[in-house]
Amino acid sequence: MAYYHRLGQIPRKRHTQFRQPDGSLYAEQLVGTLGFHGVSSLLYHINPPTQIKEVGEPVPYSEKLLKDRALQPSHLRTLAQTTTGGDYLQARQTLMGNADVMLSICNPTERRMQYYYKNALADEVIFVHEGRGELWSQLGKVSFEPGDYVVVPRTIIHQFHFEEGPVRLLIIESFSPIETCRRYRNHFGQLLEHSPYCERDMRPPTELIIEDEPGEYRVQVKKEGFLHQLTYAHSPFDVVGWDGYFFPYAFSIHDFEPITGRIHQPPPVHQTFEAHNFVICSFVPRLFDYHPQSIPAPYNHSNVDSDEVLYYVAGNFMSRKGIDLASFTVHPSGLPHGPHPGTVEASIGKKETHELAVMVDTFRPMYLTETALQYVDDKYPMSWNPDFKHEAPRAADMMD
Repeated sequence: MAYYHRLGQIPRKRHTQFRQPDGSLYAEQLVGTLGFHGVSSLLYHINPPTQIKEVGEPVPYSEKLLKDRALQPSHLRTLAQTTTGGDYLQARQTLMGNADVMLSICNPTERRMQYYYKNALADEVIFVHEGRGELWSQLGKVSFEPGDYVVVPRTIIHQFHFEEGPVRLLIIESFSPIETCRRYRNHFGQLLEHSPYCERDMRPPTELIIEDEPGEYRVQVKKEGFLHQLTYAHSPFDVVGWDGYFFPYAFSIHDFEPITGRIHQPPPVHQTFEAHNFVICSFVPRLFDYHPQSIPAPYNHSNVDSDEVLYYVAGNFMSRKGIDLASFTVHPSGLPHGPHPGTVEASIGKKETHELAVMVDTFRPMYLTETALQYVDDKYPMSWNPDFKHEAPRAADMMD
């Protein structure tokens, strides 16, 4: 996300003396990408952010990808899994991934993390299906609610604070930067007039959290399949001010303005974010096609170059039968996919849809994990046969 934001106290000129009330210098920290050639933010700490007191034993934190599983479309039902563990890290269950992106569900029961967390190698996009709260980071607070994408760039130290009530999250972990779509930006980086969203839809950090007491502050750093345990002498949340282009933010799926046309529009019109070798799309309530002979249901399609993953959020997805909310469908490259029998004819004459879904299209194969197998609907690959008996979806709309 490339636009400028500032918060708190900063000196007029960067890399110049900026002193605390007692006369000591604030400690600068440049958080930057691409070896000083990418986007960055400049943070001002009360204490140097380098004072490690203890290094603990790394904790394994990874999933095995099932690369030898038979090629087939997949349906994962996760709705019945109302809780997946304790806190935000303990509750993660990684269900699929490849070298570019990993997808996890996370339904924690603990309201707050008792430590600080940093992903050293990946940006994280947290889609909030259910739950409310605040993301706390070195750069301030970002509030979130159902329907929000919370984007946390790599290396940003943060915590999640959830309000009372059920929490259901989809976590998209990207090993390349999460960016707005290039075709929606001019060469200055500003979102253009035809973009389905603009900068004012993004919610950057607001209030800073300033923790100034010395002590023992544990930071868990996720890197290369481990959670590394580091204890610091001061809180990472001791920033009095910062400015730059590198920060977490929230964006609501409800602020995505759909692009429609006289005939059926292909999935790229739903694109919301992009990264290396995959994109994230938002299917939102919209008017259907308005050609007098239009067919609103999507046409059959062969994924020549990409795998398609859909996560179902709310409403009734018109081209699928027997799909629950909080389900995933995975349609791999090498196999054609399309609407279930009867849905094409049933779509004719329909004027609008109220569906909500998040799609991740990848340009390398996606593999399920061992954890995902407990959610697999084994009958799904045969569900396009005309005599197949579809199960009724098990839930009504769960979005606020």
